[in-house]
Amino acid sequence: MDSQNQSSVAISATSNGVSAFANIAQAPEDPILGVTVAYNKDPSPIKVNLGVGAYRTEEGKPLVLNVVRRAEQLLINDPSRVKEYLPITGLADFNKLSAKLILGADSPAIQENRVATVQCLSGTGSLRVGGEFLARHYHQRTIYIPQPTWGNHPKVFTLAGLSVKYYRYYDPATRGLHFHGLMEDLGSAPSGAIVLLHACAHNPTGVDPTLDQWNQIRQLMRSKGLLPFFDSAYQGFASGSLDADAESVRMFVADGGELFAAQSYAKNMGLYGERVGALSIVCKAADVAKRVESQLKLVIRPMYSNPPIHGASIVATILKDRDMYNEWTIELKAMADRIISMRKELFDALRVRGTPGDWSHIIKQIGMFTFTGLNQEQVTFMTKEYHIYMTSDGRISMAGLSSRTVPHLADAIHAAVTTVV
Repeated sequence: MDSQNQSSVAISATSNGVSAFANIAQAPEDPILGVTVAYNKDPSPIKVNLGVGAYRTEEGKPLVLNVVRRAEQLLINDPSRVKEYLPITGLADFNKLSAKLILGADSPAIQENRVATVQCLSGTGSLRVGGEFLARHYHQRTIYIPQPTWGNHPKVFTLAGLSVKYYRYYDPATRGLHFHGLMEDLGSAPSGAIVLLHACAHNPTGVDPTLDQWNQIRQLMRSKGLLPFFDSAYQGFASGSLDADAESVRMFVADGGELFAAQSYAKNMGLYGERVGALSIVCKAADVAKRVESQLKLVIRPMYSNPPIHGASIVATILKDRDMYNEWTIELKAMADRIISMRKELFDALRVRGTPGDWSHIIKQIGMFTFTGLNQEQVTFMTKEYHIYMTSDGRISMAGLSSRTVPHLADAIHAAVTTVV
């Protein structure tokens, strides 16, 4: 068909009132974000949203940290600031400070210039850039991710060009870590395979390895030449300590081996909508890191050209000022402590009600989420009868709870486990 006939067919297809996209199917709601969509449609005055992966105050409101507001005010009041494009790799100060935050101020990898860090679009963007780099330049195209894991992980890595496989992580019987299964699965993974590791506060389970278990994981991975890819979405937000929450990553850096680390400032600085993150690749030598950075630019340029300036400037302003950094750590610990207190309140409320089962996992797990152990039917019951919204796997956001809503949730859980098998 010649070009004139082709154009006339295209015109007739659109001029007759039929869309060229008429046959596109309606996509399902995202299983996590869809919870909030359903919650917003519910007119009930007692509804509670425990699906959202964002911090809420005791009053159930989003929180902007005071130190973030201070940093923004400084930026606004600086007449020398402009809105020019950042380099492809992002804001240089932000990258240096981000690497220092996760790897440690005294990290030998940083001192020896063995780290390539690029600013990315929060944690998701960091994972995607890292995944595409690996698909282009690494000899193994298989990434092992924990079962279960954050729902976006398999999609991000598959679309980046990697083959996704799973390793055992969570044991429903104990509601804890399936350490034997984890070690067995990683032990049988092919040499050189990529392994996704949650640096702390595993999402969705809230179950983390102990430091001794982390060391055993490290020794096994290094002995098989497995490549660690850390997802650090909750540094400081899990325990309240920035250093404690980075120990798993720093343990792998200390042995001189290579690794990837994706960082997000969504949770620990409350910069959810600013989309601020970083990808750091620790290499064996400085010249390798330089070449790696050059290739990361080629991944980023056709993807989004360069990252946004505002959120990264907020982070850099806070991290490079001692007083603001200290203020941040205090506010960060306050968020972490409130979540820990919600765990205790919920555990105590279930114990008072005599709810069947052992609920100690609620206070043993860490971070934003608790994997309750409730099944899909029980979750559906709680939504229908008590207007409580959570993901179908029984994951609840502890940050969405308050002292006011804990009794209502405890009543709902008690009713669900006593009436729905």
